Amino acid sequence: MSETKSFVNFSCQRCLQPLKLDESLNNLGEHTIADLTLQIRRNNEVDLDMQSTSLEHYVPPFRMSESGNGANGFMVISDGWETTSLGHQLHVKATLFDLLSNNSDVDHPLCDECTDTLLELMDNQLRQTEAEWKDYNDYLKKLEDDKEDLNLEGLEKELEDWKQEQSRLLQELSALQKEERAMKEEIEVQEREKERLEKEQDVYWREYTRYRKDLMTIEDQMKFYECQLAYTQSQLEKLKKTNVFKAAFHISDSGQFGIINNFRLGRLPSAPVDWSEINAAWGQTVLLLSSLARKICFNFQRYKLVPYGNHSYIEVLEDQKVLPLYGSGGFRLLWDTKFDAAMVAFLDCLQQFKEQVEKGNTGFCLPYRIDKGKIEDTASPPHAYSIKIQFNSEEHWTKALKYMLTNLKWALTWISSQFSEDKLENP
Repeated sequence: MSETKSFVNFSCQRCLQPLKLDESLNNLGEHTIADLTLQIRRNNEVDLDMQSTSLEHYVPPFRMSESGNGANGFMVISDGWETTSLGHQLHVKATLFDLLSNNSDVDHPLCDECTDTLLELMDNQLRQTEAEWKDYNDYLKKLEDDKEDLNLEGLEKELEDWKQEQSRLLQELSALQKEERAMKEEIEVQEREKERLEKEQDVYWREYTRYRKDLMTIEDQMKFYECQLAYTQSQLEKLKKTNVFKAAFHISDSGQFGIINNFRLGRLPSAPVDWSEINAAWGQTVLLLSSLARKICFNFQRYKLVPYGNHSYIEVLEDQKVLPLYGSGGFRLLWDTKFDAAMVAFLDCLQQFKEQVEKGNTGFCLPYRIDKGKIEDTASPPHAYSIKIQFNSEEHWTKALKYMLTNLKWALTWISSQFSEDKLENP
């Protein structure tokens, strides 16, 4: 049994099912197509808008002349044996379906089921249209029956009034529209002004923030400087009330010892003071006498005091010889004559200072008289103590040093009382 090979050239434009067209469509000529075109154009008075919206699966209109890739349901299947007659037949059918599609809201061709559905929809639309026509016709007849009872003059007058009212409202609308345009223009102007002011406000706030920050920084600096000024003024007031010499040099006594700035000057068998403490005490003593002399602008004769801590010394101006005011070793084993000469020279400088002050008739005097390396106690009975170590006892040497510090304390007190506190300088 032989199988017949068939070719599908068209498909339904609604359900896309392949169609087998009647062979009579192959024999349509150009005149027949022209006649069909004219008839379709004459009879194309049916509005299928409602129908197209009622279709469940509506497919947008398709034109056969735009096909060629089989994407819109129209496809031409070729097996390499296409002839001129087959191409002509396809062209005739495609032209026919394009004409039908161009003159209706439904694409062609359609299958039997889709055609029946379409016809049913069109019948429903026809019945709805006939029902609407009947309602309009009944209403028209009612209007014609009631026409005699109508007051045409009153209606015309009312119509004229409505027209005048309409004209007035249109004029008012035109005026309001002009006012609206003016308001919109004014709003645009105000919006631009608002944007400009907002920009200026942003600039203002940035500058304000920067200036505020600078102000806070300056205020903090001012408070700091005010605190510094208040502290400096308080220190200045404290300094004004402070005696420089008394603050720098404190002379006191403890038993048989004279003490300057907590350093004991001298030594006893019962209290062997270390030589480092004695040397430091001599350094403070030299610094004090040198400062007092500089305060009254006095230069010593024959000697020059050189404060140098615990290695202070006296320089002899005549031969530039150095006399040390520091010692070491035991009291009995110290036979350095330079140390004794230095202490005698220091007493000579203290005597020169006393004589210089007494020249001004100030009533200045020292409690212990100084004479050639000795300090004399004027109490009854008077007794002189040598400041030398050689051929002397530790008790007498320590007492001579104590009297010497007492004389220096009196000199310090006199200097402090003679000069105003604001003129005192650091020695």
